[in-house]
Amino acid sequence: MKNHFFLGVLVVSLLATGAVGAADDAKLAKATFAGGCFWCMEEALDKVEGVVSTTSGYTGGRKANPTYEDVSAGETGHAEAVEILYDPAKVTYARILEVFWRNIDPTVPDRQFCDRGSQYRAAIFYHDETQKRLAEDSKKALQKSKPFKELIVTEIVPAGAFYPAEEYHQNFYEKNPLRYRVYKYNCGRAQRLQELWGKKD
Repeated sequence: MKNHFFLGVLVVSLLATGAVGAADDAKLAKATFAGGCFWCMEEALDKVEGVVSTTSGYTGGRKANPTYEDVSAGETGHAEAVEILYDPAKVTYARILEVFWRNIDPTVPDRQFCDRGSQYRAAIFYHDETQKRLAEDSKKALQKSKPFKELIVTEIVPAGAFYPAEEYHQNFYEKNPLRYRVYKYNCGRAQRLQELWGKKD
């Protein structure tokens, strides 16, 4: 009886301190991608079953804690990017790579759709050697099977410091759906993706 009592106290204590939640978080994996406007990449990656969260932010640059104004000026070397947490038991990194490729234009450097500059470059930021290998394999496979003629120039580079963007950028497509749809259409993103990859299933 005493053992059951102390076990109960231990569980309550763990829940109160967040240790159980931390254990759950430890099962999640991280991935980082840049594909032009981070609003659009958040929307695409949020739809992947097994993705737990997406965060818009900045990575790949020289300045610590950059602001949107810093990055958009194109002088810090950062790219608009999305950091995701996903459950490897529900979705593989290879599957997330498939979604990434089909939501970017991999044929152009230093821009995506209407957004121009290195801050809008497409890139895969790998977190370990397994991610690097899978990313490189997926790029090679895509080079052979792609439905377009142009070369694939998307970068595959090590992940560095990631700085979350300002709060108003997070989940922008949900918080400001009308403005988001107008931007996405006027930027020609959906039109170019269909031209590259064909209509979605």
